[in-house]
Amino acid sequence: MDIILRKVRLEDNQPLVDVGLCAGKIAAIAPELGMDAAEIIEADGRVLIPGLVESHLHLDKALIADRKPNRSGTLQEAITVTAALKPSFTKEDVRERAEKALQMIIKNGATHVRTHSEFDPAGGFTGFKVILELKEKYKHVIDMQVVAFPQEGIMKAPGTEAMMHEAVKMGADVVGGIPYNDFSANDHIDLVFEIAKKYQMPLDFHQDFKDDIAGTSIEYLCRKTIAEGYQGRVSVGHMTSLGAFPPDQLHPLLELMAEAQINVMCLPATDLHLGGRNDTYNVRRALTPVRALNKAGVNVCLGSNNIRNAFTPYGNGDLFQIAMLAIPTAHLGGADDLPSVLPMITTRVAKALNISNYGLKEGCNADVVLLDTKKVSDAIIDLPDKLYVIKGGKVIIKTQRQTERRYSI
Repeated sequence: MDIILRKVRLEDNQPLVDVGLCAGKIAAIAPELGMDAAEIIEADGRVLIPGLVESHLHLDKALIADRKPNRSGTLQEAITVTAALKPSFTKEDVRERAEKALQMIIKNGATHVRTHSEFDPAGGFTGFKVILELKEKYKHVIDMQVVAFPQEGIMKAPGTEAMMHEAVKMGADVVGGIPYNDFSANDHIDLVFEIAKKYQMPLDFHQDFKDDIAGTSIEYLCRKTIAEGYQGRVSVGHMTSLGAFPPDQLHPLLELMAEAQINVMCLPATDLHLGGRNDTYNVRRALTPVRALNKAGVNVCLGSNNIRNAFTPYGNGDLFQIAMLAIPTAHLGGADDLPSVLPMITTRVAKALNISNYGLKEGCNADVVLLDTKKVSDAIIDLPDKLYVIKGGKVIIKTQRQTERRYSI
């Protein structure tokens, strides 16, 4: 074996096991592996989880909050501020910021990331090319899916449609969309489906990012997904308007989303910050209704969206903090709901992103994280250190923290 992790906990109320890693795979899981390895990690009952999966991130817009603040805290000003800053982005600037953000999420246990990278006729492919370069540069420590993202719309920004095709040919993995930021949401959806079908690629939309239900297009998107046979291959980020639907309209819509197998990326750090800004009292949480989606059988994930920019002026790339934020704000702290949270940054995202050979079984890729906690059920709420981050069977991050107690009782 290359690495053996001795006495790890994979499940609560189950015996501890040894996990052997060899040639980039989980080669053996047994109560005791009676063999040697190049490296032995004594886990002493600590929890082992599969590598974290960042479902929705904008690397090219990270770490610009101090350049032009969003003083109103609204989505509209965030879009306006960022659009004003984009002409100043150089390749060197995007590379420096994106690498810092990448290193943040890697340090915090992410072994996979889907990043939305934008372009438009005014700014060209400056940032997009950098993200593709970083995908190659960092491929040995993190798997990156790049979304071709038309932030400024397609029809309202002439020339973007041709750029979408060019982005796919350059190396994009996913076709992105933003129906609410175009002349016609339905026409926008039709167009990006046409592009995705041409290249047989999955779709990921910024969808119905608003506090109310006026002008929402999720029903159209679901019916389009079913009609095109794209069930399970369409993801939506934000989807905050769902929280405003009355129950008699919401439940049929959730059933339709489940039928279409839509993946929903809840982005609490951003959506809580930007949502409800026009409410003068009883301010809404402005999150997609995670519990209702779970109950309807919709695959819900959690993601960061942005790190320190006009949309989210904080964050350190730690998905555990995103998950911890979701627990009280989405009412996920109950005994029946808390177990669903860890999968929202691991297995559920792997399903949404169609990541193969992912998990904690023999034969899966050796992408794992050892946590400094001894209960799986406490894995999020303890906010534990990620003691070892292992990618492809190699230790890429090791964290050691020493606390000295200087009091006595």
